[in-house]
Amino acid sequence: MIEGDTAHHLSRVLRVQQGQLYELSDGQRVWLGRIEQVSRNRVEFALLEEIPVHPPAIDVSLLLSVVKFDAFEWAIEKATELGVSTIVPLAAARSEKALLAATGKRAERWKKILAEASQQSRRVRVPVLREVARPAQAFSAHAAAVKIMLSERAEAPPLRQILQIAPASKQAVLAIGPEGGWTETEFAAAHAAGFREASLGKLILRTETAVAAALASINYALAE
Repeated sequence: MIEGDTAHHLSRVLRVQQGQLYELSDGQRVWLGRIEQVSRNRVEFALLEEIPVHPPAIDVSLLLSVVKFDAFEWAIEKATELGVSTIVPLAAARSEKALLAATGKRAERWKKILAEASQQSRRVRVPVLREVARPAQAFSAHAAAVKIMLSERAEAPPLRQILQIAPASKQAVLAIGPEGGWTETEFAAAHAAGFREASLGKLILRTETAVAAALASINYALAE
């Protein structure tokens, strides 16, 4: 049985009907359920069968600098579909100050995006959304064998090369900078925390494109 806002959305917005089938999760398992009864604030289901779930093969944390919200929200949606476990918005030195000031009002919207993307991709667990953090703080707070910082510097090796020599690990951290790029201070803090710079090539990618490309590469290289 589902009650409250979710039930109201099902009954009044989606206008579900008796007999329709939905996938239901309690955060541990997923079932196929058939709607038995619908009211304004309650939807009752009969559980028909358990559906196999496939948790992400690796635990990836995404440290994502705050950028324009349409791009940021697209990025965290796709990151969820690609299996990230934790998302940390970064208040990078070159992030727009007006955007940083408005992040507190966007947190609930971002959590909703993560929940909906998890449902769409049949994830049992919704990624954890951390509070906005300074890069140096976030870099030092994450322990993983594979730590990658995307970089546009000419000397940064290709991501492919970094992943080929990465130790076998089920944990990784990916840091992506703002539209203006990382500062020298942020590079230094990342290096001190064990991050390796990596490039996605000579083309200039939008933040949301870089997120999807890098996460797909990490999944391909590290997942069994």
